[in-house]
Amino acid sequence: MDNSFGKITTIEAIMKFFQDGMTVMFGGFGGVGSPPTLIDGILEKGIQNLILIGNDTGFPHIGIGKIVSRGLAKKVIASHIGSNPIAGQLMHDGKLEVEFSPQGILAERIRAGGVGLPAILSDIGMDNELVSKDKPRFAIDGKNYLVETALTADVSIIYAKKADEYGNLIYDKSARNTNPLVAMAGDITIAEVEEIVPMGSLGPDEIITPGVFVDYLIPSKGVNWKWAWE
Repeated sequence: MDNSFGKITTIEAIMKFFQDGMTVMFGGFGGVGSPPTLIDGILEKGIQNLILIGNDTGFPHIGIGKIVSRGLAKKVIASHIGSNPIAGQLMHDGKLEVEFSPQGILAERIRAGGVGLPAILSDIGMDNELVSKDKPRFAIDGKNYLVETALTADVSIIYAKKADEYGNLIYDKSARNTNPLVAMAGDITIAEVEEIVPMGSLGPDEIITPGVFVDYLIPSKGVNWKWAWE
């Protein structure tokens, strides 16, 4: 396989981008579509005090939940944590800060970060203290909205079914979920992929994430989430 763009690398080489206290954004929904090889790499390096941004906290032993459950995150921005009871216990014990954001608003905040917008306006959750606490409000035509800040990360980690050497990506059905948005919002985006193919092998119409958003590619060592919602 050619590597003329210098994007194809190894899990060992890519770990230099991960440090204590950084912000990591991750793709996946209940663990499905999360990058297990990258998550295991973070665990093996022992990175801690992380700020994690993604749809949820996975399961205790699946997806980003493996990091959360070991107490390596200091804060999570997510739509829910219900599938990971350990995350709930850590929050209850004051060991994990959780910022809840409604799922659609969370996705839009990530998209806004990816396209360079500073914030979005929303009327979702205005009467919910968990959502609206400490957020400024802005009025348009007499109607109030919450100012929801855009979300970005030091590193975004995503999972794709197939990539070419430039980093153009396609996904496998529902494992696509938040990955295309997360790919846009990281200062550095690393894609774990099931298969890397030569340039020209992907049809233009099937490419979901253009390679311009992807900085590095690593081959996946396999996933552990196919059964998660069965």
